[in-house]
Amino acid sequence: MNPKGLGLRFWGVRGSAPTPTQENLGYGGNTSCVEIRGGSGEIAIFDAGTGMRNLGEDLRKQFPGQKITVNVFLTHYHWDHIQGLPFFGPLFQEGTEITFHASEKLGPLRDRLRQQMSAPYFPVDFDSVAARLQFVEMDGGGVQLGDLRVGCFPMHHPQGATGFRVESPSRVVVYASDLEPGNAAMDRIVRESAEGADALIYDSQFTPEEHEAHKGWGHSHWREAAAVARDARVEELILFHHDPSHTDQIMNQIQASARKLFERTSAARESVEFNDLR
Repeated sequence: MNPKGLGLRFWGVRGSAPTPTQENLGYGGNTSCVEIRGGSGEIAIFDAGTGMRNLGEDLRKQFPGQKITVNVFLTHYHWDHIQGLPFFGPLFQEGTEITFHASEKLGPLRDRLRQQMSAPYFPVDFDSVAARLQFVEMDGGGVQLGDLRVGCFPMHHPQGATGFRVESPSRVVVYASDLEPGNAAMDRIVRESAEGADALIYDSQFTPEEHEAHKGWGHSHWREAAAVARDARVEELILFHHDPSHTDQIMNQIQASARKLFERTSAARESVEFNDLR
């Protein structure tokens, strides 16, 4: 990773459900998981969808027999954002240290994760894994991880969700997955939180036409994403949380349409890296 800024890699870009089908693999079929690395090697993981499995395998290859230290930030506890955690290899490896972060407004963090990995849903109990676990319920004040500062902000989504602003000495990334426009107060908060970011990763699950038929589902569309990027004066917009029904062909069309409104737009692709945000 480039020490001047942030390293960004997508391990899962899909929303709602994994879609490992041929027509979707150009962009990827795993659910939400994004890795950000600071200039001093800090590893921050955003959401624990099915893409987290491949991330775990990659970390074990990078650090064979070595201590792995990561921080995991969860936007919320809906299934597509935590379903990869039980298959994250470092979780079962001695010497791994994992600190989980989520908003205190979403309920008790440890209990939420413990419920997922318990009988009869999973054969290994969450409290018996080999890794050393810590839990931080964020109150909006943010946390410092070496060179990285991670702040959080509320988003409009059923049962609540949290976005994150990641700042390094030279770069800023904002992760805003799972939000729906239409709540004036939260729309303003999202724009304020994204202000001046080098990269804005933004929920664009639906097309504008699809969104009309899915109001209340808690997701946005590419036209709103472009508007937020323009209003917040971000450098680059990355469309995220692609709908399971959106094939590579549809995603190409969405990306092209968004670029007409905000030229520096790309649709997130699994395994693609943005070193120093290009």
